[in-house]
Amino acid sequence: MHLLVSRVRRTIRRHELISRGARVLVAVSGGSDSVALLCLLRELQQEGEVTVAAVAHFNHRLRGAESDKDEAFVRALATSFSLPVVVDTADVAGVARTERTSLEQAGRRLRYEFLGRAAASFSTERVAVGHTRDDQAETVLMRLVRGAGPVGLAGIHPRAGLIVRPLLDTTRRELRDYLSERGISFREDASNFDVSIPRNRVRHELLTLLQERFSPGIVETLGRDAEIAREDAEYFDSIVAAEEGRVLHRTSDGLTIDLPALASYPDALARRLVRRAMELVAPDRFVGFDAVESVLELADKTSEMGRQLDVPGQRAERCGDTIVLRVRKGRGLSSDSDRQVAFSYALSVPGEVPLPEVQCRISAELGPDALGRDWSAEPADAAVVAATALAPPLTVRSRQVGDAFRPFGLGRRKKLQDFFVDRKIRRSLRDRVPIVVDSRGRIVWVAGYAIGEEFRVIDPAEAVVILRLQHLGGDG
Repeated sequence: MHLLVSRVRRTIRRHELISRGARVLVAVSGGSDSVALLCLLRELQQEGEVTVAAVAHFNHRLRGAESDKDEAFVRALATSFSLPVVVDTADVAGVARTERTSLEQAGRRLRYEFLGRAAASFSTERVAVGHTRDDQAETVLMRLVRGAGPVGLAGIHPRAGLIVRPLLDTTRRELRDYLSERGISFREDASNFDVSIPRNRVRHELLTLLQERFSPGIVETLGRDAEIAREDAEYFDSIVAAEEGRVLHRTSDGLTIDLPALASYPDALARRLVRRAMELVAPDRFVGFDAVESVLELADKTSEMGRQLDVPGQRAERCGDTIVLRVRKGRGLSSDSDRQVAFSYALSVPGEVPLPEVQCRISAELGPDALGRDWSAEPADAAVVAATALAPPLTVRSRQVGDAFRPFGLGRRKKLQDFFVDRKIRRSLRDRVPIVVDSRGRIVWVAGYAIGEEFRVIDPAEAVVILRLQHLGGDG
């Protein structure tokens, strides 16, 4: 048996990805990784390890005739192995425009929805996809530069529901060598060399630099680090699951956090218990680091922040030795313009997101340079910020307790609340001002008013991101 086949079998067994002999649907794009995956699983089928039930291919229609050639190649490959093939297609670019999301996000959602349907139609236990150790390293680096925490640095998981990744312990080079030895061809996607795409830039520039100048084995190192981070996260999750009954107690409209019990845990576990509580109360809202820290500060008896605060989707109130979390329904004020507003939306670059709560939209686009003008000095309904200073992904949200930033030109940090007071922005309007933040929680732009000092454009020739605020009129 080929060494690579043995390694894939070991990965499957170690992570319990596929029960012995189970039916598997194999997702094949036509590229080297997925073609090698199909061939390796076919070899394992001869050993009775798995049963390859069918091949699935999703045509994203992003590369015109080349996308159709990929589809034809996969159909022919499946036929050569006497395997049924199921193909679906969608206008990913059109869906991305309609949903105001990135091509990557739209494509991922449509692809995995298709794979779920295909798995059901062939009664397969798992869907195998071709993510490799290189993909893992790229993912960890991308999340690292964006400021991800331990959970994010866990990278790609070997299994997520139906989806399994048997190639996470193999490299792309090994897979291509394996195909070359067997004389098996594959399709090359030219877009994989487009370094304007962040992942490709990490792959061809950052990862290459690290390999050549710092550590030839960086791919293996990052893969190992991801596995350690994943195991740590799973361990903490198991502790939270076992301990949350001591600390969190359900109520009719939310839950309570027992503060003496919470104080008995180390900070790392207390933070995860609070995050768990907030996710239970508002499961459809993203719970960021700053929101968790705000609730923890409310739990501190020495805190000067008052007895209650609003965080995404909920209100936290200190009541004696408990914090009560309730689904937030606003303050019930008489005027729509005075009612508290809370929102939080992901903003892709490029991309656009509507903010129906405040009747406007925010867009972001890449610019090759600052067009010879430092727009950051002229806060208005558009702002140009230095692309290299950002830690994506970006989020557009309403203000939160504890928000502070260094407004361009001021030279010192300022609480957002004080900034609004100085600008004479009415109290009733402050919740309605969109705040653009990056993944590290830094305020990039107080829309229509000011950008953060660290994001100002210094060199007119540097790459920029252009942010725009558009108020929606009667035409929506």
